[in-house]
Amino acid sequence: MRVVIAEDNALLRQGLVLLLTSSGHEVVEVVGAGPEVLPALLEHRPDIAVLDVRMPPGFRDEGLRAALAARREIPGLPVLVLSQYVEESYAAELLGGGASGVGYLLKDRVGRVDEFLDALERVAAGGTALDPEVVTELLTRRRDSPLDSLTRREREVLALMAEGRDNTTIAKALVVTERSVSKHIGNVFLKLGLPPSDSGHRRVLAVLAYLEGRAESSSARRPQ
Repeated sequence: MRVVIAEDNALLRQGLVLLLTSSGHEVVEVVGAGPEVLPALLEHRPDIAVLDVRMPPGFRDEGLRAALAARREIPGLPVLVLSQYVEESYAAELLGGGASGVGYLLKDRVGRVDEFLDALERVAAGGTALDPEVVTELLTRRRDSPLDSLTRREREVLALMAEGRDNTTIAKALVVTERSVSKHIGNVFLKLGLPPSDSGHRRVLAVLAYLEGRAESSSARRPQ
């Protein structure tokens, strides 16, 4: 697949290029600053963009802003965003604009090659990928929400759903039957008030029920 990379760290940038090209993908352009991202995406219209959240000149959210702008210009453009730390407001903004073809991973995940490439392919195919550590931290931070009513097993299922895993993979990870997984997922949907009409994106909406509720309050705490 054709990939645009936006990353200011030269070492990680070259590592991504080597990893992707050796895995059979074509890196069509590499940029290192926020203002360069959108023009590159509009010119090449890649199969997926891999973007750092914080880039020059401000090192705040230039990469994220470019990703959101690109998805407005190119609806459905798959975007995999990399972040050094868990930033719940960034994840909320990225996913809140549309649940298909988006991913949010911590940079450490790149070193786990198989997991990173799996996430890349899921996002490029229109799926979603949330870093397990992101999901865990977000779920444990949340208080006084419908998520509090979930059982431990339901929260485990929700975390794996957020990573983009299907029922078969979830069943294997938790060593339970697929029937049990379906039951737990049904309970999650019910407790989070997600009606059957949302079936196309309910798996991601289950996580958005948390993320979108935190977006406004988290923006006030965003690093200056």
